[in-house]
Amino acid sequence: MSLADDFNARAAANLPGHLGLVITDVGRGEVRATMPVRTALMAPNGFLHAGSLVTLADTSAGCGCLATLPEGATGFTTIELKSNHLGTARDGTVDCVATAAHLGRTTQVWDAVVTHRETGKTLVLFRCTQMILYPGT
Repeated sequence: MSLADDFNARAAANLPGHLGLVITDVGRGEVRATMPVRTALMAPNGFLHAGSLVTLADTSAGCGCLATLPEGATGFTTIELKSNHLGTARDGTVDCVATAAHLGRTTQVWDAVVTHRETGKTLVLFRCTQMILYPGT
């Protein structure tokens, strides 16, 4: 089973699974994911909810963090995130590419770009900082 398949199986009953988010590729320092745009992910104004897009980006970065945990680490937690929303979508599919900006022993920093597949338009620029957890923390 690939890292992407393992993560998707673990996430199926959680928020990523409910949103229809699928991790498509996990490499060292890069994660790719996709999510279909559908009514359940919309804000009341008829556009894709910003929280749906942030969840896609944060989940992609989190998957990358799990795949690159330092030796002895037991997990991580997000300690900061920022998103710049440049656009939205009403249909189609959104794609995310998360890349590691810093892979340290106590923190990791990940950037993610979310785009609308059909138009190629950048929707979100995202950055998060992850605190690496060790036994006893």
